[in-house]
Amino acid sequence: MTKKAESERIDIYTRITDGIVEELESGVRPWMKPWSAANTLGRINRPVRHNGLPYSGMNVLLLWSEQVSRRFSSSMWMTFKQALELGGAVRKGETGSTVVFASRFTKSVADGNGNDVDREIPFLKAYSVFNIEQIEGLPDTYHAPPTKVPDPVERIARADLFFRNTGAVIRHGGNQAYYSPIMDYIQMPPFEAFRDAAGYAAVLSHEAHWTAAVQRVGRDLSRYAKDRTDRAREELIAELGSCFLCADLGIAPELEPRPDHASYLQSWLSVLANDKRAIFQAAAHAQRAV
Repeated sequence: MTKKAESERIDIYTRITDGIVEELESGVRPWMKPWSAANTLGRINRPVRHNGLPYSGMNVLLLWSEQVSRRFSSSMWMTFKQALELGGAVRKGETGSTVVFASRFTKSVADGNGNDVDREIPFLKAYSVFNIEQIEGLPDTYHAPPTKVPDPVERIARADLFFRNTGAVIRHGGNQAYYSPIMDYIQMPPFEAFRDAAGYAAVLSHEAHWTAAVQRVGRDLSRYAKDRTDRAREELIAELGSCFLCADLGIAPELEPRPDHASYLQSWLSVLANDKRAIFQAAAHAQRAV
């Protein structure tokens, strides 16, 4: 990788992270923006590509933020070239929104013993996409009325089925929600302690910590109770994972952070200030957790 390419890659991390830090400093959790926006009458979806496949990880955060700030009602995005291939054209004067593509390439390097070894080098590439509301001439199917939002009972039934199918052991009692890595169970307050079934599901969705076990995705929680930074990173993963999952299930996450989670704000700011890749890593872990 050339020095110029390396510099551009670092700049992508810095530019995106600095924008998130700015919002956190103003008290806004950017991953909550879709639900805290004024127009939340419809279901909140993950952003989707031109072919209907959902975006994942960091791109969900980037495009949610763009959709809210630019007041797009559609969650579908495509590149300039894809619009042309579909018979459309981006309107003159429209500006794109940044998404990123992460991958790896193999490079032969010296190992210090005079031997060449192949190493995988990660890289990050940024490119622009446009919301379909910025594009003219697309087939009518791209402007079809949104699908009917399932009624609350149906959405809760779907969420219940999802959590049941995970196989997670969920115990009830007390006044705290948490995951016990030693005993491998999720503890939840009694169902009656929540304002409604959606509130219960929203809190349960936050216990993505359960996925960390070695037989699931294998995220290391050994320092969670000892190290404030490790704890903050894991809670950020759980927050993002909760938002991703709630969008998939058609319910709203916890809009108001619990007292113990509100205290993580300064820790998140510290983590992001010291590691420009932290939010990208957290989003990737959250995606795997979901």
